[in-house]
Amino acid sequence: MKISIIVPAFNEEKLIERSLQSIRSAATAFFQAGWEYEIIVCDNNSSDRTGEIARAQGARVCFEPVNQISRARNAGAAGAEGEWLVFIDADSFPSAQLFAETVAEIQSGRCVGGGATVELDQSVGCAVGAICAWNCLSRWQRWMAGSFIFCEARAFRELGGFSRELFVAEEIDFSKRLNRMARSRGQQVMILHRHPLKTSARKIHLYSFGEYILFLLRSFFGLGRTFKNREACAPWYDGRR
Repeated sequence: MKISIIVPAFNEEKLIERSLQSIRSAATAFFQAGWEYEIIVCDNNSSDRTGEIARAQGARVCFEPVNQISRARNAGAAGAEGEWLVFIDADSFPSAQLFAETVAEIQSGRCVGGGATVELDQSVGCAVGAICAWNCLSRWQRWMAGSFIFCEARAFRELGGFSRELFVAEEIDFSKRLNRMARSRGQQVMILHRHPLKTSARKIHLYSFGEYILFLLRSFFGLGRTFKNREACAPWYDGRR
């Protein structure tokens, strides 16, 4: 078995070294199962040293010129050699315990893919409720957080990967399609929760409460059209780091 770990990265020179070191440390869980792994970083048209740092950390780096999370993940997957794909955001820090849980689910044969609940790497009071609400919704609907997704490579390609129409919420769209596939196969999409993925709290500090409310209002009244407009999805694409 070989696992391909795919890291989409846009201007992540501040955090990608720490993220890749966490990934490599956590990947001991794959070695313990007798599996191989590779790390692929997709440099999504960064203007900083993201690609250089990733190479220095031993990752294989590919390039996607169109600045879009979906395209970056798809580009990384296109060159992947593994039977299973694991997508991890460049500001997230998985543990060996989370990867061990992933191994157990893959070995069980019960699932075609899955995700994990998340927690912030810093305690930020105003975000606790939102994270808790997301984790509950994620487990109830079996929606995968984009910061951690694992999926059988054959299933990923059969579904056509992530939607290139969406600049955000592409993981929700993919989750819905993967859930339908799982039901047709008599399998499941699993949301792991015993060892949440730790992810950076930086967006809580970089963007005001008002900016998030404005984005949510635009999304609600725009009936999702905002998700297809890169300029309207500033927290993901304006390069603020």
